[in-house]
Amino acid sequence: MKKIAVTIKEMARQLNISKSTVSRALRDSSEISEKTKEKVVALAKSLNYFPNSVALSLRKNRTQTIAVMVPDIANRFYSSTIAGVEDIAYSRGYHTMIYQSYESFQREVAAVRHISERRIDGLVVAVSSESETFDHLIELQQQGIPVVLFDRVSDNFKSHKVRVDDYKGAFDATAHLIQQGCEKIAHIAGPEGISISRNRLDGYRDALKHYGVPVREEWILHTQITQEGGTNCTYQLMALKNRPDAIFAASDRITTGVHLALRQLGYRMPDEVAVIGFCDLGLASLLEPPISAVIQPSFSMGQQSVLLLLDLIESKNTPAEFETRVLTSNIVIQKSSIKKSTGE
Repeated sequence: MKKIAVTIKEMARQLNISKSTVSRALRDSSEISEKTKEKVVALAKSLNYFPNSVALSLRKNRTQTIAVMVPDIANRFYSSTIAGVEDIAYSRGYHTMIYQSYESFQREVAAVRHISERRIDGLVVAVSSESETFDHLIELQQQGIPVVLFDRVSDNFKSHKVRVDDYKGAFDATAHLIQQGCEKIAHIAGPEGISISRNRLDGYRDALKHYGVPVREEWILHTQITQEGGTNCTYQLMALKNRPDAIFAASDRITTGVHLALRQLGYRMPDEVAVIGFCDLGLASLLEPPISAVIQPSFSMGQQSVLLLLDLIESKNTPAEFETRVLTSNIVIQKSSIKKSTGE
């Protein structure tokens, strides 16, 4: 039996109406009556009809696809952010393609080239720790493909941005340790080149100065955002003659590395060393002792980022000014940092 191709032409023949009427009905045009729309939609469902995506993209000059690029999808913060992006994108009729840079500028550039070739409608990106220039992203914009930065942002790139108030989160985390009676607070920061590292380090420094606690440069270490980096830095800190009595870590992986190293070295948390870090609450609560954590609204960050991106995609005009949305973090205090009874 010959299979009949399901096309707008075939549906028009079966309903005895014009192809243009079927097409407008499927697009929910106000020019078509509700009764006709219902008939067309019902037939389309019964025939399992799907519009030709290539034809649609040519007609609309859109692929209805956006890209999201993160350093590492295995990082719980970024996987949650991606979920937020997809939540909004799907509800607005867009598909999502996911890219990972693995903290490599070269891989980031290659991914951007692929996005350009595929004519993806827009990009939401947290740049790699190696990204110091943004020519590849500027080229995307010049091709009419908008870009929104999130988490790791830069003043050297003009676009919408979404970030967390890293400075305040770091200030509050350090202040909490001071209020617990800690006087020798170390900070394990991320790579020096990325915005989140700089902002969190500034918050740490300013909290110490605010409370009159000396800033000791030997207690400030930079590392890659990995568990191994956190572990190695902790070994280095605890080998000092004048060891810290608290450690504030700049990311979830660094924080888990700190926790692991202290357990391996036999230090009791928080009695001998208190710990707090930017960390996913689910992960922080699984460790023993559970880690006090600065919690970031990662899902909301993804939602806000893609909303700004879709505004750029669907707007006919370039905005007069780009917007930076700053989201608020909050601290969840757990056993790893409570050194005394303070009512917290």
